[in-house]
Amino acid sequence: MSKADLAIQRIDGRVDDIEQSLRLLRERLSPRGDIVSESSRQRTVEVFGQPLTPQEVVCRICNDVRQRGLDAVLDYTQKFDLATLSPDTIRVTVPELQEAHRGAAPEFLATIRRIRQKISEFQEAIRHHDVQLTRKDGTILCQRYLPLERVGLCVPGGAASYPSTVLMTAVPAQVAGVRELVVVAPPTPFGAYNSDLLATCHELGIDEVLRIGGAQAVAAMAYGIDGLRKVDKIVGPGNLFVALAKKQVYGEVDIDAIAGPSEVVVVADDTARPDFIAADLLAQAEHAPGSSVLVTWSPTIWNATYDQLVCQVARLSREDATRHSLEQFGALILVSEAADAINIVNLLAPEHLHLEVDNAEAMIAQMPHAGAAFLGNFSPVAMGDYVAGPSHVLPTGGTARWASGLTANDFQRSGSVIRFTEEGLRAAADDVRQMADKEGLTAHRTSIDIRLVEHP
Repeated sequence: MSKADLAIQRIDGRVDDIEQSLRLLRERLSPRGDIVSESSRQRTVEVFGQPLTPQEVVCRICNDVRQRGLDAVLDYTQKFDLATLSPDTIRVTVPELQEAHRGAAPEFLATIRRIRQKISEFQEAIRHHDVQLTRKDGTILCQRYLPLERVGLCVPGGAASYPSTVLMTAVPAQVAGVRELVVVAPPTPFGAYNSDLLATCHELGIDEVLRIGGAQAVAAMAYGIDGLRKVDKIVGPGNLFVALAKKQVYGEVDIDAIAGPSEVVVVADDTARPDFIAADLLAQAEHAPGSSVLVTWSPTIWNATYDQLVCQVARLSREDATRHSLEQFGALILVSEAADAINIVNLLAPEHLHLEVDNAEAMIAQMPHAGAAFLGNFSPVAMGDYVAGPSHVLPTGGTARWASGLTANDFQRSGSVIRFTEEGLRAAADDVRQMADKEGLTAHRTSIDIRLVEHP
């Protein structure tokens, strides 16, 4: 096969077993799929002397950081990132943040400010507020929402720079009222040495930025090390090692999700444009890894989209990586009718769902399982990635069946406040006694009786 061709799966649902193909795709994209590069596997052997699984690697790193602290973090940063850091250089200094901000292009900072405003506006609109209920007997019940105090933000930096991730994680946290934010990014030109990333942090008022990535960064924030106090919650995307490390430390701290590769399912009919569809599929595939799936009941769209993919992928700056993602984790699926497409979407529960059909509003009502839905030909997923307002940190790997995207509400903890009057206590006393007797909890009953016996 020549490079002009593209070995993406082309599934004709009228004759092929769609469910089996999708199950295999899902398994490869899950944390169980062990999607790591060959260079990462080789590095594992070099560091640990044996071919450990990603789960085993993460377990060793987290346990080592918990026991040895900063020394372990510096060791793994040297071994995995080939960066020699010290206690003095692991942290980006405030002058460095200020210098990056001063050197940033004015139009870039203006963009950051506009995006921040749009995110803030949306997150403030959906933020939980205290609720109070007062009953006739004077009982007061309140549900209050309090911000977390300290949150860690993971920002990738392996193959590209992601100031958008800083915005999409930090701004919802700030709207919630979080006072302390810590950004960790790998010590790379796309990570903690990227001036645009640092300028974004400074613009948002974040002055705690560390040059660490991978599982060691997650462990450092979860357990705390010299020069870095532990956080209450860790959010943000990363590779498989970051996802597994978040799973490992959950319970020590809270996390947002155990996220896998980025993904999109595009549903299209004859009103869609094949060049638009191909561009949307490529936009996810270039994350490398990224999963891109088209579902259509139009043979014309099915064939024309393939042709457009072949044409457009050749023009991309990350052509080889994008091509590999399409061939490993992509699919073009032809089905008999729209109902089949709805069933596939609900089976996949994708991170991003893009409906390029003429009845998008009616169709989305039948598709409850998606992290974020984009309706119409002029709502590409990139709008949600950057400027729309909802966070682009979304559930992946089919978890959109029960998980939600990151919002300001994820940075709040909720608690109840209860105040009974004597009248209210007397009115509810018999029900408490009944339940306490059934459960054999005599002290529970006594805590009620003692108050009423003394005040007949």
